[in-house]
Amino acid sequence: MTDTPTPELATPTDIASNSARTVADALNGILADSFALYLKTKNFHWHVSGPHFRDYHLMLDDQAAQILGTTDAIAERVRKTGNTTLRSIGDIARHQTIKDNDQPFVSADAMLAELREDNLALVASLREAKDIVDEAKDNATSGILDDWTDEAEERAWFLFEASRKA
Repeated sequence: MTDTPTPELATPTDIASNSARTVADALNGILADSFALYLKTKNFHWHVSGPHFRDYHLMLDDQAAQILGTTDAIAERVRKTGNTTLRSIGDIARHQTIKDNDQPFVSADAMLAELREDNLALVASLREAKDIVDEAKDNATSGILDDWTDEAEERAWFLFEASRKA
């Protein structure tokens, strides 16, 4: 749940406070999952092995950069709605729904499948958030949620295609 901002951080907004908190809660969950997905994608980028090493290594690096690129915009949307955002790794852990993978070895096929499912889970969260922000009449957040959804769907598609066997 989103903290009530201190007076020093109370950004003016025309979104009703309960709606703004609901929007912020949804966005903070997406932010936490984005950080978790970013780190997992980088982990797999660093540890991928096998005959398709170069292709997977480059694809996962591109995907990680894209995911990290959304985090600032997500956090700034939370602030623009008059709320506060995540503050630490512990805060991320309390909000994330995408599970970490701490296994010492994961096959390339398993990496691609896990990341595909994680991206699809993020798509589902983005769609849920879209309903919340539309109800709050937060048009700015609604529009960028479409872009983030498209990016996550594309990552899932690439992961699926890369994992297909000839």
